[in-house]
Amino acid sequence: MKKYLVFRRTTLAALVALGLAHAVSAQQREPMRLVVPFPAGGTADILPRIVADKLRTAFPGGVIVDNRPGAGGNIGADAVFRAKADGMTLLASPPGPIAINQSLYPKLSFDPAHWVPVTVLASVPNVLAVSPTLPVKNVKELIAYIKAHPGKVTFASQGNGTTSHLAASLFMSLSGTDMVHVPYKGTAPALVDLMGGTVDVFFDNLSSSMTQHRAGKIRLLAVADGHRSPALPDVPTFAEAGLAGMNSVTWFAVMAPPATPDSVVRATQKAMADALALPDVKHKFAEQGAEPHGWSPEETARFVHAEADKWGKVVKAAKVTIE
Repeated sequence: MKKYLVFRRTTLAALVALGLAHAVSAQQREPMRLVVPFPAGGTADILPRIVADKLRTAFPGGVIVDNRPGAGGNIGADAVFRAKADGMTLLASPPGPIAINQSLYPKLSFDPAHWVPVTVLASVPNVLAVSPTLPVKNVKELIAYIKAHPGKVTFASQGNGTTSHLAASLFMSLSGTDMVHVPYKGTAPALVDLMGGTVDVFFDNLSSSMTQHRAGKIRLLAVADGHRSPALPDVPTFAEAGLAGMNSVTWFAVMAPPATPDSVVRATQKAMADALALPDVKHKFAEQGAEPHGWSPEETARFVHAEADKWGKVVKAAKVTIE
């Protein structure tokens, strides 16, 4: 009887081990899914795809970039928030559903405070772009022009509550100016009207504006970052242009669902950081005007908390709300 019990326990242990091994093997064959809560084609989509292409060794099943746009990023974010916490479904997103939307929307179907930070892939500075028809050559001249023409100068945004809208709100607060908001549905139509002189000012991210700046179709007056961009070294920072505190950077972070194990998070962060260190990845990011990071989960958590606090104050001061 004793021998039978030992045999039974040994057999059960072997079966459990076999089952666990099978589960691990199945997970390795399963593709990891990076959910981008915005449409394909923009910087938010391009950067995760560059990284995904380099993660084959860490994820033998491959990495799929899944675009789920809508509601300022909230639709895709909600899908990830409710996904299994095994590290196989992650959110790759700009600030909206990670650090800003909780201050904009009266109610969300997920709680951004419970994201598990993985890493910040990269950041792209926002830039102050003006129409070529506007008779200003620098930030000081623009501020003077706005004050001399109250209620006349317009600024475009990618939509209510977007980073371009909030960056303009921060600029007006710091400079003591007031402009008329003209919201668009995305970057492309805003840029078209800026080039045509329909609107005067646009706080855009560097990657989408620098081509038009180089072509002379718009003018970039300043970079909203702590240092000049290597992509456009001739454009000064706001601090250099005389407006300290005007910092607005669009960043792209990876978040995991609540309760994702720390070991899984750290393994994923390391794989992504290794990918971001590759020379060809750095080159492709530079083409987008993006600075790669690959920060640790702790660094990412601190950064996201600071950004949420900063933009929450801007939203409140500007009284921006979205139903």
